[in-house]
Amino acid sequence: MMGYDRSSLPETASSVTEPAPPPREALEQTPVTALRGVGPKLASQLTDLGIRSVADLLFHLPLRYQDRTRITPIRDLLPGIDAVVEGKVLAVRQDFGRRRSLACTIQDPSGILTLRFFHFSGPQQRILEQAGQLRCYGEARRGRNGVEMFHPEFRVVGPDEPALDEESLTPVYPTTEGLHQASWRKLSAAALVLLERGALRELLPPGLLPGDMPLAEALRFLHRPPPDAPTAELLAGEHPYQRRLAAEELLAHHLSLLRLRQRARRQGAPRLAAERSLQERFLAALPFAPTGAQLRVAGEIARDLDADVPMLRLVQGDVGCGKTLVAALACLQAIGSGRQVAVMAPTELLAEQHLRNFESWMQPLGIRTVALSGRQGAVARREALAALESGDAMLAIGTHALFQDEVRFARLGLVVIDEQHRFGVHQRLQLREKGVEGGLAPHQLIMTATPIPRTLAMTAYADLDYSVIDELPPGRTPVGTVVINNSRRPEVVERVRHACAEGRQAYWVCTLIEESELLEAQAAEAIAVELTEALPELRIGLVHGRQPGRERSALMARFKAGEIDLLVATTVIEVGVDVPRASLMIIENAERLGLAQLHQLRGRVGRGATASHCVLLFQTPLSAQGRERLNAMRDTTDGFRLAETDLRLRGPGELLGTRQTGTLEMRFADLGRDVALLPVVRAAADRLLEVHPDLVEPLLDRWMPGRERYAEA
Repeated sequence: MMGYDRSSLPETASSVTEPAPPPREALEQTPVTALRGVGPKLASQLTDLGIRSVADLLFHLPLRYQDRTRITPIRDLLPGIDAVVEGKVLAVRQDFGRRRSLACTIQDPSGILTLRFFHFSGPQQRILEQAGQLRCYGEARRGRNGVEMFHPEFRVVGPDEPALDEESLTPVYPTTEGLHQASWRKLSAAALVLLERGALRELLPPGLLPGDMPLAEALRFLHRPPPDAPTAELLAGEHPYQRRLAAEELLAHHLSLLRLRQRARRQGAPRLAAERSLQERFLAALPFAPTGAQLRVAGEIARDLDADVPMLRLVQGDVGCGKTLVAALACLQAIGSGRQVAVMAPTELLAEQHLRNFESWMQPLGIRTVALSGRQGAVARREALAALESGDAMLAIGTHALFQDEVRFARLGLVVIDEQHRFGVHQRLQLREKGVEGGLAPHQLIMTATPIPRTLAMTAYADLDYSVIDELPPGRTPVGTVVINNSRRPEVVERVRHACAEGRQAYWVCTLIEESELLEAQAAEAIAVELTEALPELRIGLVHGRQPGRERSALMARFKAGEIDLLVATTVIEVGVDVPRASLMIIENAERLGLAQLHQLRGRVGRGATASHCVLLFQTPLSAQGRERLNAMRDTTDGFRLAETDLRLRGPGELLGTRQTGTLEMRFADLGRDVALLPVVRAAADRLLEVHPDLVEPLLDRWMPGRERYAEA
């Protein structure tokens, strides 16, 4: 293992100098201002990054590394590879092509190299003209004259210059404006000196995680890897020292969620007795029988609701598995016990779909349902608010408008949140708080139609119990998927013409890279015009997020009634739309979407008895990752298999949503890369809580400073 050698420190900025010897104390309590040269301004910049102590600085680890430990002969340079070269300056000139540039030609015994600068100054040009020998670091690229370096770092070297600049790989740190890499290297070097003299607390008891290794040793190595360190392993985040730190951080996050669960369980909840009459009447009126999986999950929920601690349960299942029916059974159990229910959806369209379904189910049972949304008229809103506050309405369905301050419930007992990954955890908290009455909190049922790999779900939602509806209702026909280049667009248009001529219906989904409702609406309008001209015999409708809710609902109702043949839409129809006669879907620019969203969209077809198809139109050039995603969509309709692929290709953000992963934002670990550590971490968290509960708080302070810790959601 590399010993720490002061001579190996790189040349760095003068703003931070060698620290005075500190007393031997815990580095968690040693402020960064103990480093000589760290004044109020620099300390403030570091505080903005969450770095207050020397320990925080040691845990601010490099993103990547540069190998400046050896000089590469010019002839051995490879395009795309960073390297150090040294050579005699032969010529300096300005080139005038499409862009003006400064070209400096250098030579070593093996060959000639051009250094090219597109942004340069007169003084820089004079330095190069007067230099005899240059040492440069940069990425080799193919240029006008063979291999070149664009904007390399360089310095003039003398005849007695040492052969090597560095004795360790050079770290590159995450940074912010005004803090340069040279400053970070000097800061980390000073912190490493204090690590030798001070104390950094070991928070993992021996044997808790496999591959025990000292924390200080791991930090020294990762800040200054020796020249023979496995660079590829380091860059991939798979070095044993990296995995040791990733495991500790994942452990802290998991402990935070477990503590959150413990707190929630300490609060009481109203017991919603499993009175079956409403549920039996509801089931008897259905034109079909629930699946075994639906009944199993409904039973798990019923047992939770009949307890005096708050239910916190996540129900997930593939598109079309029947989560809404399971939620309805839970709602009826709460209402039968005299408690109100709030159902929150992420979009107006999905809220409208839920409203239609629940009203058709609840009205025959004499249960009043009201809606709350941001686009609701003032009169309707006042009536809905009054009905909820008086207890006249037992079921509220809406969007984020449900958790606004003016919404008051008489006896809220159950909160159902659909597509949880679209909401922040704090929003779940706000809605729950509306039901806290006499020290009792409402039960929570969380649903998602985005299949999440079990290992990831049990980490991201460790505060929740977990149910899976792993069976589709009978009669659902598999959707055949084809991947077609946009150059064959006329063939696809003809396919739509043929399908609609046979009495079927189709979707044409428009997507854009820009997350702009306005731009997506404009693109959809343009496509609708194009298809209207190409298919004049078809009745074509247009749905997008910029339309008033009433207009959009009317269009969807006409589509469902068969009065529209082809619906042009944005991804606003991703969830919640059920049109059994729709058997063909075209998705434009499919390569721009993740597998989770593509799978959700595809789930809008195949809901009837007719064979259904999804056409993924893509633009060239297609990246290797884009090709793999589209091929995965073509090869399987299993949402859980697709979720595993998405986790590997795009990480957890696509599966959990940006708001959920924002909650889970980590400084070092990566849920996608480190997924294999999660079962070990879960077992370690249980053991730590049982045997070493005193270590939990220090772990949370180390890895999650200043944010406690998912805000009691």
